Amino acid sequence: MLKIAIASDNCNVAEHFGHCESFMIFNVENNKIIGSETIVNPGHKPGFLPDFLHDIGVNVIISGGMGGGAINIFKEKNIEFIVGISGDAKIAVEEYLYGSLKSTGLVCHEHKHHDECGE
Repeated sequence: MLKIAIASDNCNVAEHFGHCESFMIFNVENNKIIGSETIVNPGHKPGFLPDFLHDIGVNVIISGGMGGGAINIFKEKNIEFIVGISGDAKIAVEEYLYGSLKSTGLVCHEHKHHDECGE
């Protein structure tokens, strides 16, 4: 089973991974969504969320923007990350499954100014 997480705000892909309201988790088998759940964002602390998502078995993370620190941790844990995405979260997952969702590589370079990032 594949687990795809979307950093989300109101069922849409969130602009910034760490500051999202929640993570929509989609369970996929044979390229079809077989279930989903929403987990409230447990908090934005450097390095915490990538480990949290890894620990619940996420294979792919989709977001608007993401800091370089998070990207490095996802790379270390072999979790695919797709950034620069916006719009409806479920449609983003469907586009991923069809192979048409492309990462723009949008990285938030001002992450040290976390209060200003993504706002």
